[in-house]
Amino acid sequence: MDLYVVQFLTGLANAASLFLVASGLSLIFGVTRIVNFAHGAFYMLGAYIAYSLTVRWQTPLGFWAALLVASAAVAVVGVIIETLLLRRIYNAPELLQLLATFGITLIAEDAVRLIWGPEDLVGPRAAGLSGAVSILGNAMPIYDFVLILLGPLVFGLLWLLLHRSRWGLLVRAATQDRDMVNALGVNQKWLFTGVFALGVFLAAFGGGLQIPRDAVTHFMDLSIITEVFVIVVIGGLGSIGGAFLAAIIVSQLNAFGILILPGISLVLMFAVMAVVLVLRPWGLLGKQVVRSRIAALPDVGAWKPFDRTGRLAVSLAVFLAVLLPFLLGDYGISVASEVMIAIIFAISLQFLMSVGGLDSFGHAANLGLGAYGAALCVQYFGMSMELAMLTGPLIAAAFAVVAGWFCVRLSNIYFAMLTLAYAQILWSIVFQWVDLTGGDNGIVGVWPSEWAASPNAYYWLTTACAVGVVLAIRYLTFSPFGYSLRALRDSPMRSATIGISQRHIQHVAFVISAFFAGLAGVLFAFQKGSIFPDALGISTSVDGLIMVLLGGFNTVSGSVVGAVVYKVSSIWLMSNTDFPRLILGSVIVVLVVLFPQGIVGTSQRLLETWRTRRRLGEANVGAPAQKGGVA
Repeated sequence: MDLYVVQFLTGLANAASLFLVASGLSLIFGVTRIVNFAHGAFYMLGAYIAYSLTVRWQTPLGFWAALLVASAAVAVVGVIIETLLLRRIYNAPELLQLLATFGITLIAEDAVRLIWGPEDLVGPRAAGLSGAVSILGNAMPIYDFVLILLGPLVFGLLWLLLHRSRWGLLVRAATQDRDMVNALGVNQKWLFTGVFALGVFLAAFGGGLQIPRDAVTHFMDLSIITEVFVIVVIGGLGSIGGAFLAAIIVSQLNAFGILILPGISLVLMFAVMAVVLVLRPWGLLGKQVVRSRIAALPDVGAWKPFDRTGRLAVSLAVFLAVLLPFLLGDYGISVASEVMIAIIFAISLQFLMSVGGLDSFGHAANLGLGAYGAALCVQYFGMSMELAMLTGPLIAAAFAVVAGWFCVRLSNIYFAMLTLAYAQILWSIVFQWVDLTGGDNGIVGVWPSEWAASPNAYYWLTTACAVGVVLAIRYLTFSPFGYSLRALRDSPMRSATIGISQRHIQHVAFVISAFFAGLAGVLFAFQKGSIFPDALGISTSVDGLIMVLLGGFNTVSGSVVGAVVYKVSSIWLMSNTDFPRLILGSVIVVLVVLFPQGIVGTSQRLLETWRTRRRLGEANVGAPAQKGGVA
């Protein structure tokens, strides 16, 4: 019993730090509607700057002063980012917001490595709070009790700020209907800036609080952001009280899950998140909010199948792709095989997003299921590669039948978050089910059949699969099913009046997308000869989103170009530069702000503009000259 009491108190201490970070994210989303993936980066920056100050100010007062100064400094950085970048995308689709803030995260990761180095940093204990007290015979750090008291204190101060000040009244009003607040004459720009600064301050302060407990690393941003998203979703987007309650729930799940259910301890919080999203999408203490109008990406013209010129260009591209083994060495062919697999993964996601209008933040789940399904069949049943190539995608599709039934009942950010929860649940199971999946050691020895063992043969196999999947996706897009799916994307109400079943059509699209992503996973497993839990991680899902962004959202198969450019560029950057994330993150931010239509979308728009001007010029040249005269 005494162990459970100590574990409960430890959970409360962890909840305090999580609440600080989650409350900031909840405030930012509640008012600005920004899906701020960079919130973990501000948490990390707060920890690094606080570390540099605390090693110099090693007094009780100096420790807390260091945390406040570091948090204020990071808040200034947040204001600069909000002013220069985020103001431009407040009304953009959630996906562009996610990718822009993910780009900031990549920049921050390499920035801290550049300034503080790649080694983990161990900060000093909080001066005057380094001892421990005995609780039922177990030692409990004094610092943990400080955190337990600090959480409710910060919650109370935030409640007073939001309920007893005019600024707080405007913040709560904007959380419910920011367009109405704007109509009343409130300067939204400064309101958003103030909220963002406060949210960043809280995140940085939460990061600084972790110095006496954990090492400061350049990976701590990604380790915290997942838990914070879970807390915000469970508590309710925009609800500080909900964030406080959810932080306690998640922390206690983590604390007692290790003791009671160690085999599924990582699954628990994502399972709770999924249940809350299904039953009450707006969270335990959240409210349904009025969604401000989202600016659609500029149209690049009506979608249509390739004409004769387009078919000739595609045939030439395929012909050149087939000839690559005669031009590249083994390493180059290996990279080319990865590119073909990336094309399959990216276009399966583009079909779901561009055609279906369903933005998935967890598409890596389908790739991972296909890969692990094939690997397990080979390892435990001795299945051939050829049979595994069919079994793996079917396993991914079978899971998607169940998960999609729940996911398609939600829309917008709630759909995206439920797909994220789905992917994280599967990642947790794969990571912890060591007896079956090998855990973080993965499954090794997954090799292709003898006829496909050479780099050239395997490349031709991936190329054939990529061409087949692209053609299948394009066929589906221009089929009656594709037109129904696009109708639901553009006008759900009108589609319902003519008898198109939204849930059924979108559910089928979800399963089809999962099947093709599963095929990419199978090819990936055989190409690498192994599979690890990272295949189902958030970073893999974000890679797919970036490839779609790079090619163009409002295109049928722009992700083909996006996958080629992104995969080749990322491999080159990793091999030839010391700070690839800094460069890649900067490119992502520039693309989101200046070229949201991507490479193909922008090219199509420029081509349409040139054709229009050319037609107008020919019309003006061909028009008869006007004869003048005098009265």
